[in-house]
Amino acid sequence: MSIDDRLAELGHDLPVAAAPVAAYVPTVLAGGLLHVSGQLPFLDGQLMTGRCGEDRDEVYAQKAAERCGLMLLAQVKAALGSLDTVERVVKLGVFVNSAGGFTAQPKVANGASELMVAVFGDAGKHARSAVGVPVLPLGAVVEIDAIFAVKA
Repeated sequence: MSIDDRLAELGHDLPVAAAPVAAYVPTVLAGGLLHVSGQLPFLDGQLMTGRCGEDRDEVYAQKAAERCGLMLLAQVKAALGSLDTVERVVKLGVFVNSAGGFTAQPKVANGASELMVAVFGDAGKHARSAVGVPVLPLGAVVEIDAIFAVKA
């Protein structure tokens, strides 16, 4: 089964890969690794915004992390032409817009981590960081970057 078929089976459609909003490129392929710039969460064409522990809760942010994961996959597909060329998800860097007392960043990050495992199976298991930050670009609630190993 192709990765596209697996996504459809899971009920996911990939969004259109977002264009950069500043002076960077969405992806860089070097040494068999595809580095994907930080991606923001969009749902129904709207940016998912807010701060966890202030005006957004863990459930909303976890959904936003899943949406970031789908945008990461859209960037991979745009860069490589197919998600079937992914050998492994190596690492996710998850940034959560957090109020000072909010400490559930790892649970928020699970929205993207669980998506990668659902899509790629064991090859979707990855290293990860989950960090609380006071603000993210455009007021996004979550931003995630990633590294993927690419088949030779």
